[in-house]
Amino acid sequence: MEVQQVDTTFDFNSMKIDLVKAIHACSQRGLSHSVKWLSEINFSLKHIQLSKEDTAAISDDLDEEIDAYLVAKSYFDLKEYDRCSYFVKDCVKPKSRFLYFYSKYLSIEKKKIEDNMIDTNSSHDPTKNETLVELYTTLKIECFENRLDGYCLYLYGVVLKKLDLVSVAIEVFVKSVIAEPMLWSAWFELGKIIPDKNFIFSVALPEHWIKSFFLAHTFLEQLNNEESLQMYNNFFSQGFQNCTYVLSQIAIGHHNRRNLNDAIEIFQRILEIDPYRLDNLDTYSNLLYVLEKKKELADLAHKVVNIDKYRVETCCVIGNYYSLRSDHTKAVLYFRRALKLNPQFLSAWTLMGHEFMEMKNTNAAIQSYRHAIEINSRDYRAWYGLGQTYEILKMPNYCLHYYKRAQQLKPNDSRMVIALGEAYEKLDKTENALKCYYKACNLGDVEGTALLKLAKLYDKLEMVDSAADAFTEFCLREEDKESRCVDDQAEFFNALQYLANYHLKKGELDDAYTYAYKCIECEETKEQGKALLKTIAAKRTEQESAPPRMTESSTSHMDMIFSPNP
Repeated sequence: MEVQQVDTTFDFNSMKIDLVKAIHACSQRGLSHSVKWLSEINFSLKHIQLSKEDTAAISDDLDEEIDAYLVAKSYFDLKEYDRCSYFVKDCVKPKSRFLYFYSKYLSIEKKKIEDNMIDTNSSHDPTKNETLVELYTTLKIECFENRLDGYCLYLYGVVLKKLDLVSVAIEVFVKSVIAEPMLWSAWFELGKIIPDKNFIFSVALPEHWIKSFFLAHTFLEQLNNEESLQMYNNFFSQGFQNCTYVLSQIAIGHHNRRNLNDAIEIFQRILEIDPYRLDNLDTYSNLLYVLEKKKELADLAHKVVNIDKYRVETCCVIGNYYSLRSDHTKAVLYFRRALKLNPQFLSAWTLMGHEFMEMKNTNAAIQSYRHAIEINSRDYRAWYGLGQTYEILKMPNYCLHYYKRAQQLKPNDSRMVIALGEAYEKLDKTENALKCYYKACNLGDVEGTALLKLAKLYDKLEMVDSAADAFTEFCLREEDKESRCVDDQAEFFNALQYLANYHLKKGELDDAYTYAYKCIECEETKEQGKALLKTIAAKRTEQESAPPRMTESSTSHMDMIFSPNP
């Protein structure tokens, strides 16, 4: 299905009015993440000045409940949630009513985090949490009686999602954004659980400028990176070039597409605009880790500690720093700290799984990856990690299942396709394995191993001509590389040896000589190369001393001479 074109031409004045109103409304309700997102978008429009008439439209609706609301909100801001809900339990105005339900919910979450302080690997079934089920029942009744406004509908959707009632949660989040289009938290939660982009366009969403931001965000969430980057680049060109949110989303899109240097440049620009911003710096540290930029990662770790050492992103940056130094025990310690701060922080679970893999602790790795998938089933890294773990445990059927899920999420990533091919090969499903390796070659072969695996499998199947073609292409690519690791070096010279033998058997002595001569450059294949050169020399001598052979054309001519019907 083609992506529908979305109008992203903005009326900045009306957009600014919407933003200021929404910031005020969300702030009064304690929706700090929405306030933050809205404020970042609003700040990028600081050149737009509103009139007094526009700002006068922002008003309170609390009246006689103002005293109860103010004292409750003061407790809310200090995270005394039970105390907050107590003081507004009898209030009926929308803001006070939302504060009541929201403080009840956050009290449940806070107590769950406190329980997790004892054991980060403990699994809590939300359906067995009596307080959460009680809150769900109350909100369900209120919703049925149409007593929930857009903000309370958002909260009801969050509770439904917690209880794994996803299809109902989608319906409720849609109702929420229809009632309150500027409530970014509702859009954000909807984007995390909506199945795919086909489903997005089947839902009756409000035609509001924020919808384009939702679509761009959701496409990125679903790894539709091309569509997402196209939209964010459009926002960038329309005047959001200094919006750190838009820039960070573009950086993540490049990260997903493995344009690592482009992503790093954008993160560096973000830190120039907002040097104290910690959001998404765990992703930035992943990029530095992959490219083994030790100094830059050490500098980043030092910087984030000075800003806030108790942020989850800070713990992940430090974890990556220790991982790059191969100090996996300390890396796990910091990922655990991140999870104590926020048990739902996806990146920390996945990264901790990787560390346990390095430590050969497969059971702990499996638990970490499973936690990541529970939080976000689209995390291809966790599916891929599970595949690797079961590969170590020599359980190929499980391995195949998890690699399939990873490949479905990242269909154009050659690493996922190669892993799937290897799983098929171990299960003797050679036809499927060949298809995977061939597809990985066509996708660009990021790791540079698909051609080699294809060649070896052809050789195993005694398809020598196809194997030789693949080995030849592999050698041509390897020769173009400026440097090769030890393993690549060995594979390269083994491939040369194979090709020397192949052409020798076919009597193509010039080609055989070329490949055999190159084998002498490596200690492991030096002796075999010399032996091949001797054999080639002997074959040439034999050919030169042998009487001339009758060519095909002369044979045809003789046939014509002796033919009974010339």
